Amino acid sequence: MNKVYSAIMGLVVGDALGVPVEFEQRDSFKITDMIGYGTYRQPAGTWSDDSSLTLATVESIGRLGKIDLSDIMQNFYKWLHSAEFTPFQNVFDYGMTTYNAILRYVQGEAPENCGGKSIMDNGNGALMRILPIAFIPHSDSDIYKVAGLTHAHEISQRACYLYLFVAEQILKGKNFRMVFEKEDIWQKEYSRISKIRNLKRKDIKSSGYVVDTLEAAFWCLYHTDNYSNCVLKAVNLGDDTDTIAAVAGGLAGLIYGCSGEKGIPSKWISQIPRKEWIKKLCNEFENKFKKI
Repeated sequence: MNKVYSAIMGLVVGDALGVPVEFEQRDSFKITDMIGYGTYRQPAGTWSDDSSLTLATVESIGRLGKIDLSDIMQNFYKWLHSAEFTPFQNVFDYGMTTYNAILRYVQGEAPENCGGKSIMDNGNGALMRILPIAFIPHSDSDIYKVAGLTHAHEISQRACYLYLFVAEQILKGKNFRMVFEKEDIWQKEYSRISKIRNLKRKDIKSSGYVVDTLEAAFWCLYHTDNYSNCVLKAVNLGDDTDTIAAVAGGLAGLIYGCSGEKGIPSKWISQIPRKEWIKKLCNEFENKFKKI
């Protein structure tokens, strides 16, 4: 199975595992398998805005064969307004920074000017959807522009750059744990990532702040050796469970794939709504870019 599908399905499954316990306090629950209902009263396997906006990005780039900021924003609008790219034609979760960016777009603002630019606009809403860019030719500027559609503050854009840097190293066959230990890469807000091997669970925050999310996702990836353990560790951190598991799960899917003992369990994939449509989107995307 292609790497695009493995990564995107890894993200979707992680998201779905976290949806039922989003905002729950750490250690007030224990997730060991895919469940339903909980926070949003959704059936097992339901994904949230994390996956919807990722899939909206996959669809746009796969259809056009390039990054088109207006087209991606149009897909985001279709998601918010018409519930496209959702599992059950129902939008039940979104961040206000993303909502406001889409509103600016609808009101006629140029896509590159829609993203929130204040220090308060550093939720994880760009990080959660940026993974498709790893699979196509792109510049650093492209990363910042796609992130900036909704989150245009440098802290959020930098998180997306760092996340894709790790993804690209994985695609090149590099040891991802060694990447984390290169101190010169992890600067300013992200400096703790270079010490992630020594951080304990109590040291890890699992909030929606993009710095916390990136650090938590990398911590889960570093301290596990298979897909299931990675995403379950992420979900059981509590708080922003779906996004942290989605961000971690995208990379874990890329590393461990969709088969074998370490890969995404088939029983979890079987519970994902519209899984054949997701596979089709990923195949069309990959066929446009023979990079993988």
